[in-house]
Amino acid sequence: MGLARMLSGALRAPLTRLMVRWTQVRLIEPAPEALALEPTLPVLYVLPHPALSDTLLLDALTRAHGLPPAGGRRRVGELTLPACLALPAPGRRLWRRGGRPSAPFLTLIEQCRRDPARDVQLVPASVFWGRAPGKRFGLWQMLAADSWRFTGRLRRLLSVLVNGRDVEVHFGPRLRLSDLLDERPPSLTNRKVARLLRVHFRRRRTRVLGPDLSHRRTLIDGVVTSDGVQQAIAEVAEAEGVPPARLARRARRYGREIASDMTYPVMRFLAGLLRRLWNRLYDGVDVRGLERVKAVAGEHALVYVPCHRSHIDYLLLSYVLYREGLMPPHIAAGRNLDMPLIGPLLRRGGAFFMRRSFRDNRLYAAVFNEYLHRLLSRGHPLEYFMEGGRSRSGRLLQARPGMLSMTLRSFLRSRREGGRDVVFVPVYLGYERILESASYQRELHGASKRKESPLALLGVTRRLRQPHGRVAVNIGEPLSLSDFLDEAAPDWRRSLDTSRPSWLPRVVPRLGETLSRRINAVAALNPVNLVALVLLATPHHAIEVGLLRRQLALLVALQQRRPGGRDESLPQGTPEAWIEQVATLGMIGRHPHPLGDIIVADAHQAGLLGWYRNNVLHLFALAGLAAFTFRHQARHRLDDLEALIGPGWPILARELAIDPTPPPRADLAAMLEVLVEQGLLERGGDGWRRPRASLEAGEQLDMLGALMQPSLERGYLLLSTLLSEPAGHFTADELTARSRELAERLALLSGLDAPEFFDTRLFSGLVESLAAEGWIGTEGDRLTFGEELREAARRSRALFDSALRHRLQLVSRPGEG
Repeated sequence: MGLARMLSGALRAPLTRLMVRWTQVRLIEPAPEALALEPTLPVLYVLPHPALSDTLLLDALTRAHGLPPAGGRRRVGELTLPACLALPAPGRRLWRRGGRPSAPFLTLIEQCRRDPARDVQLVPASVFWGRAPGKRFGLWQMLAADSWRFTGRLRRLLSVLVNGRDVEVHFGPRLRLSDLLDERPPSLTNRKVARLLRVHFRRRRTRVLGPDLSHRRTLIDGVVTSDGVQQAIAEVAEAEGVPPARLARRARRYGREIASDMTYPVMRFLAGLLRRLWNRLYDGVDVRGLERVKAVAGEHALVYVPCHRSHIDYLLLSYVLYREGLMPPHIAAGRNLDMPLIGPLLRRGGAFFMRRSFRDNRLYAAVFNEYLHRLLSRGHPLEYFMEGGRSRSGRLLQARPGMLSMTLRSFLRSRREGGRDVVFVPVYLGYERILESASYQRELHGASKRKESPLALLGVTRRLRQPHGRVAVNIGEPLSLSDFLDEAAPDWRRSLDTSRPSWLPRVVPRLGETLSRRINAVAALNPVNLVALVLLATPHHAIEVGLLRRQLALLVALQQRRPGGRDESLPQGTPEAWIEQVATLGMIGRHPHPLGDIIVADAHQAGLLGWYRNNVLHLFALAGLAAFTFRHQARHRLDDLEALIGPGWPILARELAIDPTPPPRADLAAMLEVLVEQGLLERGGDGWRRPRASLEAGEQLDMLGALMQPSLERGYLLLSTLLSEPAGHFTADELTARSRELAERLALLSGLDAPEFFDTRLFSGLVESLAAEGWIGTEGDRLTFGEELREAARRSRALFDSALRHRLQLVSRPGEG
């Protein structure tokens, strides 16, 4: 700040005006009005190091937003101090003697101790030049942007000149000096305040820039020479008779194949490129819940676990985090994306590549595990997709154990070495239209997956002019891994010295299920999936526009009143506007008619809509199941509904990645009362009944119940198939294959072009759920069951009317009748 004191007022004023004209603050975090400053106490701003450019910028910014100005000097009791203080810079220059200078709070502390009424508010402020996405990415921007490297005055001047249009300002929580005073001498309290602020600035810098990046070659060398990889080299050398030196070279090749080469210049280039892409492709990106990440970033190792809907998921989340002032993660990408041109760019943007399977390659597994551990232990944020691949059906797929298991083992090793906690961040990505719609439909109909190539990805540019609507990025509730293990494996701290503790196979699937439920809990309702929910619940995928509007309003009302629901996001606008949006996207057709327009979906459109319906079907599980019970039985008591819904709920909940615990009696009663409020049910004595006077209300109730019908039919077919033979007849694969064939037959006989209805993974998931709930067991590879399952299946038949039961029975016994 010495240079600042030498400036006269006449020189400082034009410099401030020049700073205002030259700079543009892209991000202020948090918003100035959210600082909650106490108007009766003086405010002093604190910078992490002396910098005239930061002081001038902060002065202009505070004046523009009506905050106490950061320029000039301020009267604090008997003292007159600069309104903007700075922690002392490290004593690196030769002419500085006497060690590191002390922090500038000593006189304030002594005054506040003499008179507690002379309190003051300290507001930390971090300024980042060249950090935010901008329009220009030339050589000077790449050279001058902020990084972990020491910034001298010449470099800072260059940074201001080059990156003045791309500035971020991050305020920290205000500190009252009186709250920091204790019984220690003022000099020690001064050091305490400085240390507290330095920790804040370091965490904020880590949150924005991430940990300091090691040189890629140095990182790979460290991986190859680690104890774990050296042990793997010795074991493989002994088993295969290969010289250790050759295996060391192979391990180094694996390291180069895997490791990212993240560079800030490429990240900034990608940020600008992606901003143009989103503006061309989508009408907007809606971000919700990011404050949950900011609350834990900088203090924990973050692992982002998004659902996997599209190839652009990789890019979308990184762009959002970068735009919002957070460090983009290192992303685990399939090796199929390490292709010419595209692969090197992704690698420099933070992607590291992994093979689909390396269970039988001991050396590759050791290299990959060590690389992953080094990223986590150093605090680099990570991102990977638990599902393994993109969901072709639109459902959240069951989490695969590989990356979760490796993360857990790395966490245990880090804790053994005194490392930080790991926090998982679930992320829901919701699209109104994805780029891969056509390819997903082809693959669901049996076509093989096409290999990615640069030409195929460049072919996407042909669709950039087509409308794709909006995108939602919703952040779920973060999950502390240590807190999770305290509940799932209370003795986990005794296993720190074990690389593969005995509880790991049990805990990893539970971790995946927990994260999947947290992803689905923040699902985004948009016009496309709302229309899909309604239209696909009609027999012929056609509905009067008036009834469609009312059913859309009903679905939104149900979510607003859903028991326990608070995290999902709802669309803006009116039902009529939603219908027009879906029509603009080409998902439906509107047929004018003198008696009222009709909304229809042809076979191709219905196939596309099925994907979007499955994104959010889980949100209506309880309402849909409750409505389905009234399809052929006009009246129910609460006890009857509990007995009817309870046994099958855990199976349905596992398929939809929601809480498998049967809904509490209070939640079920509350949902029924919501249906009464909406006019779909009536109270009758000690129970509820279908509406007697309104045919339209009955039709709406049936459409709501039809949402759950495909899932219930799949379960009925699988149980009927299993119970048609003695216990021990089927293996899990045989039961899955047979049930899938019957479901395909039912779809063909019903005239439904819905290949996701007979998705093999859904039936295998049903078998796993039955086993997890204890309904079936195994003897060798054969499935066994008892009379309890037969009795439960008998009770579940009450959910279906006689005509539907007859149709399902005919399908399950082909050749009869």
